[in-house]
Amino acid sequence: MFEHKKIQSLQDFFVELNKRREQGVYFCRINGYNEQVHAFIQEYYQAARRSGVVIEGKIPNPDEKHLAYYGEIMGMEFQMSMGFLTASLKKWLPRMNDYQRNQVAASVYDSLDALRKSGKNENMQKNAYIKFMCWLYYKFERIVSQLGDNKVPKILYEGQISNYELMLISILSHAGCDVVLLQYQGDQNYRKLDPSSGFSEELSMPGLSAFPTYFNLKWLQEEIQKKQNQERLYGILPETMNCTNAWIQGKGLPDVQTDVRSRGEDPKLFYNCLLRINGVEDKLTYQSDLYQFQQELKKSGRRLVILEEAVPRPTMEEIGAIRRKNYADQQQMLVDLAANIQYTANQELQRLMHKAFLDILLEESNTEGMNLNRLTNKAVYLLCWLKRYQSELFCSWKLPEIACFIYLGGCKDENEAVFFRFLARLPVDVVILVPNRNQQCVLEDGVLYEINYPESLAVTKYPRENGEIQIGTAAYHAERELDSLMYQDSGMYRSRQFGKGVAVTLRTMYEEIAILWDQELKYRPNFSTVDDTVNMPVIFAKVSGVKDQNAGKYWSEIKGLITKDTLLVKQVPYVNSTDYNPVKAHAAEFFKNGKVQKTKIRAHPAYPYGVLREEIQEHILEKLQVLIDMRTIRGTFENGTEYTIVSTVLNLKKEIVHLIQKFDFTRKNPKIIYINPTEKPISLEDSIITAFLNLVGFDVVFFVPTGYQSIEQHFNHRLMEEHQVGDYLYDLQVPEFASISSNSSTRQSWRERIFKRGT
Repeated sequence: MFEHKKIQSLQDFFVELNKRREQGVYFCRINGYNEQVHAFIQEYYQAARRSGVVIEGKIPNPDEKHLAYYGEIMGMEFQMSMGFLTASLKKWLPRMNDYQRNQVAASVYDSLDALRKSGKNENMQKNAYIKFMCWLYYKFERIVSQLGDNKVPKILYEGQISNYELMLISILSHAGCDVVLLQYQGDQNYRKLDPSSGFSEELSMPGLSAFPTYFNLKWLQEEIQKKQNQERLYGILPETMNCTNAWIQGKGLPDVQTDVRSRGEDPKLFYNCLLRINGVEDKLTYQSDLYQFQQELKKSGRRLVILEEAVPRPTMEEIGAIRRKNYADQQQMLVDLAANIQYTANQELQRLMHKAFLDILLEESNTEGMNLNRLTNKAVYLLCWLKRYQSELFCSWKLPEIACFIYLGGCKDENEAVFFRFLARLPVDVVILVPNRNQQCVLEDGVLYEINYPESLAVTKYPRENGEIQIGTAAYHAERELDSLMYQDSGMYRSRQFGKGVAVTLRTMYEEIAILWDQELKYRPNFSTVDDTVNMPVIFAKVSGVKDQNAGKYWSEIKGLITKDTLLVKQVPYVNSTDYNPVKAHAAEFFKNGKVQKTKIRAHPAYPYGVLREEIQEHILEKLQVLIDMRTIRGTFENGTEYTIVSTVLNLKKEIVHLIQKFDFTRKNPKIIYINPTEKPISLEDSIITAFLNLVGFDVVFFVPTGYQSIEQHFNHRLMEEHQVGDYLYDLQVPEFASISSNSSTRQSWRERIFKRGT
């Protein structure tokens, strides 16, 4: 029989029998954990699965069927002799050769004899013998025919071993097996069975700690499977890999300018950087430094891509060019989408792209809340951007060339962040510039090198040419800093400080209209600013009837609301459907798939607003989309009314356009007073215009002395607050307001109107 030998290192288990220092086998129990033990268990587990037995939990006791089959084949005779044991094994396990049979028989005899010496009677010995025979047949038959081979078979047992299990495994060990016991709960139970460690030795090595709570063979198998799946996923790996940032000296842009051949000498590495610079070191020279930086890169022959503010989203054409299917699981998706990466000009670069693509997406798959659909979308974005920029970055690439990708403004979303993390694993220097300290870049990466400067500068365009460089004087920058102190969270606002506005319609009493009418928006209730957007409290009301049937006072109060920024509509309708409109012919191409086609509209010769401020053009087109999405106008997405909305909003009269152009979202807003004293209906176009201008930020008040429905006829739901102020009068003639007196002495004050109504 084989003797147990003491290991000097865990790798002794994997030495073939004839090459071991001492001819023998190893039986070791492991009660503690470290990385070395983890690696050994993984390797031993795979060896036991190939040529041995893995036991997870207890060895099942023989059941009635097992015992019945044993009795049918072997009978129930038992003799405590080597001859009987050898003959029984020959009949029960015929695949063993004579040497193996003699080894097992001798080992079984010794174990049964130990039972006899401990006081167990013959019946107990017989029961143990039958249990051993059933276990050998049903659990260990695959290894008994390997006993004594130069490649020693392995047994791996996980859990708290029982007395008879220990006896059988010791039998197999002495017959020629290596054995490892994994005891996650420690050695206490084992010591009760084998106080002197006569059957096995305990692994003793420095740095052992308790096993992690998640560790077991099932978890280990899953990890091995993941690793094997990833190896199949990656295919042939590249021969080179990135050395990112390890070589830089922390100088910022001068590091990027370092000649790529002097960054490192290992031919298996390419030396690149992932750098983010927040703020600016010197406001006066910042843009000049950037211009000089890109000039030096071009002079050195390096390939260069520069983007500002955003990575343009993939177009429908780019997305359509990515070959993809419906996927059942993550691996299927990654394998299929990775096949889109083709760079036949350089096989090594294609393998680098392939590996970086998989590395990044596997990392992303572990983020909280990630699912297959989101991960697929990220992958498609990544492939679209790679195809878009790869020719600029890698045309005729060969080691040790390093391209440079400069991004001004910082990553705005996770898709951009994933793209730049991906680029940083390719032969590319990635430089992210965030000169405005008020902006945030969402990129996070373990290798990211970050430099922070205290000064802040608003730069939205990279200075590619000399003529594009705009350098502020010291006084200019001082004034900008003063602006920040005065106009940020102070309740004070500089002229046209905000580029976006959202209208919030106020519900008011009738008397409040006159009070709020000529106020700046910032003084009205519910005014606020969030980031770069103003919440604008506006009036949208209908006044029905005439108080006390006093027409003179009625017209006088209306005149009191006419300001220099008020559009007065006295002729109904203001715009008729039969009026000439050059946009009508193009409305169908300006609105497709539920979206206002902003780019197409702005480039079209029929577009009339190209001379307006950029932010005002965006404001108009955004509110046009909102008006359609709200389905405020009756017939929207039912009978083509959406195209009427588009053509009407894009053909506003100049007097309205001028009011919109001069509109400052924090100050007095433009107004419309619409008077309809007759039964003449308001046109659909007038309803569209007033609903649109309400969204733009206008105050809109309809004066309808008849009380008839007017604009409501074209709305799907109630938008305006209606005030019933008096009796209905008919067939009034709208006067020339220049001849109307608005002398405040002839009218009650707003306080009198509110507090003395009952006197």
